[in-house]
Amino acid sequence: MSKLRVFISSVQKELENERLAVLSLISTDAFLQVHCEPVLYEFEPASPEKAAEECLALLGNCDICLTIIWKEYGHTIGGVSIIRQEYRLARSKMLPVLAFIKGDAALPREQGTADFIREIAKDGLKYKRFGNLLQLLKEVRASLLKILKERFSIEPTSDENEIAEQTIKATSDFERQPLKRLRWEDLDHETARRLVASAEQTDTQNQEDLLRSLLARGLIWSDSDTAGHYATSAGIVLLARDPSAVFPHCRILADAYRGAEPHGDPSDHTDIREPMPLAIEKAIAFIDRNTRHPIRVVGLNRVRLDEYPPEALREALVNAVAHRDYEDGSRKIMLEVFSDRVVVSSPGLPPPPLTLQKLRTGKYRPCSRNPILAQCLSFFHRIEERGSGFRRMRDQMIDHGLDQPRLATDTGYFQVIFSGPGNDLKRLRVPAGQTGEIVRPSVEEQLTERQREMVAMLVRGEELTSKSCQRKFKVSGPAVYADFETLLRLGLARRIGAGRSTRYVLQARSNR
Repeated sequence: MSKLRVFISSVQKELENERLAVLSLISTDAFLQVHCEPVLYEFEPASPEKAAEECLALLGNCDICLTIIWKEYGHTIGGVSIIRQEYRLARSKMLPVLAFIKGDAALPREQGTADFIREIAKDGLKYKRFGNLLQLLKEVRASLLKILKERFSIEPTSDENEIAEQTIKATSDFERQPLKRLRWEDLDHETARRLVASAEQTDTQNQEDLLRSLLARGLIWSDSDTAGHYATSAGIVLLARDPSAVFPHCRILADAYRGAEPHGDPSDHTDIREPMPLAIEKAIAFIDRNTRHPIRVVGLNRVRLDEYPPEALREALVNAVAHRDYEDGSRKIMLEVFSDRVVVSSPGLPPPPLTLQKLRTGKYRPCSRNPILAQCLSFFHRIEERGSGFRRMRDQMIDHGLDQPRLATDTGYFQVIFSGPGNDLKRLRVPAGQTGEIVRPSVEEQLTERQREMVAMLVRGEELTSKSCQRKFKVSGPAVYADFETLLRLGLARRIGAGRSTRYVLQARSNR
């Protein structure tokens, strides 16, 4: 099925926060973003008549009309507001209309708005009332899920539902604030193009398409008074040439020390103030120049090793930027490079229901304090924003020959601590792609002794069957089946044939 286009209809200026919140929900929710696409009319024309014409044309190509009503009636054409015309068009085209009314029935409203609500009730449409953004987002998600189930018999998994509920509760109001601090012209357009190109797998965008994409991702918004485009808070973090000019705490302070303890005279220091996707890369370069790079001879080649795996460091920095508490304006992200470790400190403790213990065990369902930032940074750095980041960091450190990173808290900071090799640089492993290594250490440690022997047989070129393994290891069929499922899940084996002809061979190296 193609995505359902959800037209978000409201008085634009009055309900800007609600519009951006609904847009963020649809575009970042793990289930909804696969099946729905938010559509907003944000390019203000010169006249209400032209606005009505363009809005109605846009709605005509949508599948759902999502209407949000508060007090104001909005611009009128012939005495009928644009939002009411949109409602009537949706009804005439038999589109599902999801109506959400802010405030209770006793709230004073403009006469046109009160008449509009009575029209909706007379049409027999069941509308939902809400008092705050949390209630609105819960109601919107429930309504969209109902349509997807009734029309297409598709439903989210229990995990997707729990992640969505936790994220809605944990989401900060910070990133979707419609500020009038930086106009589109003040942003880093090249960084914006990189983001859209990565997210949409396209190389070229004209300015109008670029603006539409950034609007749909909640990074900019359109002011109906000036027809200008401004950055939201998330847009400032990601696209401002210097985000700290608006948010002084939005930067990375990096210090390098010769020893294992901090002091007042670091050997290297930098205050990183670029757009956050670029700031992360600058932080990686800071670590690179302040850590060791031993040379290892592999065959006929000299290989320059990194003291720490760059991808693990990058993941920690992305997490720090994406999940920090931006409402704490007194603290910056801290990067400290010591002689024996690297520490990334992010302001704010994990949002409920996440705890340090859950993160350490890896047994948790992820939720994001800043889902727009998390999703956009995942496009820049090709990192999956929906959890498992700490497990990847752990695997990358183990594959590098180092201990897994430690997670801690310190005076309101969440910390990821990477312990280095110390004086034993021989611990560092050459990257798997440059050696004859068959199975990565982080994968091998997940195997039982029997599974390791099965992998060794596959490496020798043998084809395994359930019967041959039952005979060799003297175990039951279900036990061997479970072993093969583990090897398939870890990308070590490939299944050939079916039924009694099923056999297993070694999977291609790229998956190991």
